[in-house]
Amino acid sequence: MTYDVAAVRAQFPALRSGTAHFDGPGGTQVPVPVARAVADTLTSSIANRGRTTAAERLADDTVTAARAAVADLLAADPGGIVFGRSATQLTFDLARTLAAGWGPADEVVVSRLDHDANVRPWVIAAEAVGATVRWIAFDPTTGELTADDVAEVLTPRTRLVAVTGASNLIGTRPPIAAIAALVHDAGALLAVDGVHLTAHAPVDVAALGADFFTCSPYKFLGPHCGVLAAAPALLDALRPAKLLPSSDAVPERFELGTLPYELLAGTTAAVEFLAGLSPVDGNRRERLVAAMIALEDHEDGLREHLEAGLRELPGVRSWSRAAHRTPTLLLTLDGHDAADAYRFLADRGVNAPAGSFYALEPSRWLGLGDAGGLRVGLAPYSDRDDVERLLAGLREFLAER
Repeated sequence: MTYDVAAVRAQFPALRSGTAHFDGPGGTQVPVPVARAVADTLTSSIANRGRTTAAERLADDTVTAARAAVADLLAADPGGIVFGRSATQLTFDLARTLAAGWGPADEVVVSRLDHDANVRPWVIAAEAVGATVRWIAFDPTTGELTADDVAEVLTPRTRLVAVTGASNLIGTRPPIAAIAALVHDAGALLAVDGVHLTAHAPVDVAALGADFFTCSPYKFLGPHCGVLAAAPALLDALRPAKLLPSSDAVPERFELGTLPYELLAGTTAAVEFLAGLSPVDGNRRERLVAAMIALEDHEDGLREHLEAGLRELPGVRSWSRAAHRTPTLLLTLDGHDAADAYRFLADRGVNAPAGSFYALEPSRWLGLGDAGGLRVGLAPYSDRDDVERLLAGLREFLAER
């Protein structure tokens, strides 16, 4: 079935500026229903959660609705959906909590492919208790991280493995389900950074085998906040630091302070917007799966067109080579600074930023240092005209220099 990108684009006021946005991996633009949900919640009669006043009930219902919406998006249990300021904050909190049960005899595994938000929290927590940190390598030539790469660093002492669901730098999608089987056979837990993956493909946390799964609504058309998904029973076994009078219930015991109700309302609206892209009817989970499949097909088609155009440009090198990946390309240009290309394109209304985007480990592993390259990310509102404008801008940049 066709994906009506023109109808999608009409819902994004930011696109009226004429800018071609390839900066979605750092945060997508927001459709009207999401902005309206945030504004309506901020201007409603609202209070701290409760069931006595109408204002309390609105707050409580907003939280409950957001947990249900994200649970449908991730095929997770709403009782295990934790909200926080960001995926980074949630991962730091989780790492500190888990590390309370680790010691010098234990090992924690992180990967060279990950965003630092799924590396440094675990490294810092391990070092604080004297646990050993082991590293999963990936093939810099192909960009692939395999289950065999993980198996090489697992031992009977492994307590947790942290790996990305999709690289925010080069798009690689490791075989998470196969990795999870190995990790669980070793008696360890698996923490998956799903921030980049969730924006581009259907997610089923249980099918992936992730014990902990983080994502960020602002990467899938929503507002700025973070999500941690886990089985309620697993969360119930953990004792995070919290205020004495705050709830000890799960998932509330992991949420510090009053939740941002307006952002949770926006998150629900973002999930509903994605479900509305479905070409078929069904319950919300069914519509979300169909919508993400349609979106994935749309983005992959654009990516293939973009890659064909890039191959015609002299000196342009793509580091996004894995067989299974998101529509996110990291480019370098022989003899040119990616930051110069970024500024050149920006002057022409094409936003494709340069850098390593907090993915220091993969950038360094690829031999690109901390500078990284030019990152081109496709989003639900990307269209063929955007791609042609990017290619034309790069062609002009290369010709003038």
